[in-house]
Amino acid sequence: MELMNLRQVRDLLGFKSYKPIHKLIENGLPVVTIGKRQYIEKDELQQFIKSQTQIK
Repeated sequence: MELMNLRQVRDLLGFKSYKPIHKLIENGLPVVTIGKRQYIEKDELQQFIKSQTQIK
């Protein structure tokens, strides 16, 4: 299990702000909260993105 903080997720996805990450969390991306900090498990992020991908 590899936990990433929100800054690492932002950088990995190429976002310039945290707003898109918070939107993903609102839409069901699982978050691990330890104390006041939030982390996202890398495999969960990949699975969530795949589940949200739409083929047109």
